[in-house]
Amino acid sequence: MSPDPWETLRRSTRARIGLGRAGDGLPTGELLKFQLAHARARDAVHGQVDFDKLAADLAPLPTIRLKSWAGDRSTYLRRPDLGRKLHPDSAAKLADVPPQPWDLVFVIADGLSAGAVQTHAAPMVKACIERLPGWRIAPIVLGEQARVAFGDDVGEALGAELCLLLVGERPGLSVPDSLGIYMTYRPKRGRRDSERNCLSNIHADGLSYALAADKAAWLAREAVRLRLSGVDLKENAPVTGLSAAEVNNNVLK
Repeated sequence: MSPDPWETLRRSTRARIGLGRAGDGLPTGELLKFQLAHARARDAVHGQVDFDKLAADLAPLPTIRLKSWAGDRSTYLRRPDLGRKLHPDSAAKLADVPPQPWDLVFVIADGLSAGAVQTHAAPMVKACIERLPGWRIAPIVLGEQARVAFGDDVGEALGAELCLLLVGERPGLSVPDSLGIYMTYRPKRGRRDSERNCLSNIHADGLSYALAADKAAWLAREAVRLRLSGVDLKENAPVTGLSAAEVNNNVLK
C-alpha cells in the first residue's frame, strides 16, 4: 500500500482535506464521518442547556435565570429577533437584584450550541473573574433561548458598566461545541454589533480558557479606561503568564 501524501497535513487541521474517492463518490469511511459531523451539528443547535447543572457548576457564584421572548426552541430558531429581547417577567426578576454600581455583568446565553455552553461557560467565567480582582460583579445571568443582544437588555436593567456575554456559537462540521464571548461597554437596547468586541473559537482544539480569559480581562479593563468597546477598541493584549507550549498548542486547561 502506498503512503497517503495528505496524512501529514491532515494531522494539523480539522478541515476535510484529501479525502480521496471511491468511484464518483467519497470513500465510505469519510462519508460516515461527514454524516456523524452533520448529526452532531444538528444536535448542538437543537440541544437544551441544563441550567440547573450550570448553576451548580458556577457555585458559589450567585446566578439568576432569565428568559427571552422566544418561548421554545422552535420559536427561537425561526425568530432570531425574539431571542434578542428580555421577557418582561424576567425583567421583573432583575428588580430583586440589589441596586449597586456594577462594574460587570456576565450573561450566559445558550445561543446555537448547548454543548459549548454546558462544557465551557462555567470554567470560562471563573477564569475571567480570577483576572479581574476588585471588580463589582453582578449575579451571573443564565439566559434561556437567548442571543447576543439579550445582554443589552440585561446590562441596561442592572445599570452595569460592562457586559460579557458568553454564547454557544453556530456549529460547523468540524466543531460543534465552540464558545464565543461578546463584550459591550454600557450595554443598552439598540447597541450595534460594531460596538462589541468578540472572542471566538473557545473549545478543546481552539482558544484555551487561560488565553481567552487573559484577552477578555485585558479588553474589559481597556473598555472601562477608554469608555468604549467595538471597532474602536483594538485587541492587542500582550500574551503573558502562559508557557510557549500552551500558546502554541492552545490546549484547554
